[in-house]
Amino acid sequence: MKKYKVIVVGGGPAGMMAAGRAGELGASTLLLEKNKILGKKLLITGQGRCNLTNAQSDLKSFINQFGPQGKFLYHALFYFGPKEIINFFEKLGVKIKIERGQRVFPFNDRAEEILKALIKYLKKSSVEINLNKKVVKVVKNKDYLEKIILSNKQVLEADNFIFCPGGKSYPSTGSTGEAYQWLTKLGHQISPLFPSLTPLLVKEKIVKELEGLSLKNVSFHLFQNNKKINSRFGEAIFTAQGLSGPIVLDLSRDWPLNTDNLMIKIDFKPALDYHQLDQRIQKDFQQAANKLFKNSLNKLLPQKLIPVIIKLSQINPEKRVNLITREQRKKIVHLLKEFPLKIKGLGGYDQAIITRGGVNLKEIDPNTMKSKIIKNLYLAGEILDLDGPTGGYNLQVCWSTGYLAGENAAKK
Repeated sequence: MKKYKVIVVGGGPAGMMAAGRAGELGASTLLLEKNKILGKKLLITGQGRCNLTNAQSDLKSFINQFGPQGKFLYHALFYFGPKEIINFFEKLGVKIKIERGQRVFPFNDRAEEILKALIKYLKKSSVEINLNKKVVKVVKNKDYLEKIILSNKQVLEADNFIFCPGGKSYPSTGSTGEAYQWLTKLGHQISPLFPSLTPLLVKEKIVKELEGLSLKNVSFHLFQNNKKINSRFGEAIFTAQGLSGPIVLDLSRDWPLNTDNLMIKIDFKPALDYHQLDQRIQKDFQQAANKLFKNSLNKLLPQKLIPVIIKLSQINPEKRVNLITREQRKKIVHLLKEFPLKIKGLGGYDQAIITRGGVNLKEIDPNTMKSKIIKNLYLAGEILDLDGPTGGYNLQVCWSTGYLAGENAAKK
């Protein structure tokens, strides 16, 4: 039986990076993936565009996005951070672009471009790739991982192992969470797990009429028992069951444990206060004085939103604009500044971008990604108790921790 220097479990972004780096340093490396292809989840990130990192230059600001847990990332990001990953992919022939919010994408907006580059890196690093290989058991001897056993009963041994199995989000891509059980058996503690960066589900059925409507430069305010507890500004989108998009997903990260009496109020016009918006509507109404109400909001609102606002305003759509009362106009203003939706809950793991919780960071050496429990085990990626906002932050964790784990497993 061949014994490898390094075996990497999980062919996602962290696993491919770890295996590629270990192989690049000359270590005999095997990469195991349970799916028929590598990077299945990577291909759907950023709605298939792959927001591969965030290019903000200030390391401290980057780390602050992860809250108190972020300090764990100082060494990994300093060693192989956003600048390094951009350079890494450019050297592999990927043309890069930076969009609003310092979000970094492949120039052609295709996640396949990133996956092809990673496979190129693996081949260049002489990594042996085994697909359709599912780990079902891990066997330790004292404080060493002795071997792993696959579903076909094949036994594999290595000097060092790197686990990059992902979390529980998007289980259809293979992230089904069984690795938490392996790690518990090996002696690791797992912080409580939750779906994170997930859409909001609302009670009002009227959102179905708004499905697909994209919003830019809007404000979302989260209320509980009529008290504002959180806010976000930016982009969002209506779904058949509620809301999604960057500001909605980020709101879900800070979700209250008590979910009773939650409501979102959307401000469609945050650049205007109530008085300014009222003046704007009066101006539009003056220009459309003889039009029907249903034809008077085209300059102010996206087409898909107009019939919903008309319905909720309870103003007759056939009414002449010059007959609309001050009270009715004020109701329109209120709807546009405080569009109310009662929250039913969050989407589950099948809709979550990332898993919150994971392996306790106190049990991992942040300088090497080596386990403090098992002497020949390294961990990287979503399996760690680290989760950031949208915008490329979570993929950067995979690149940085994977690179560090691969390098140190190869050198040991």
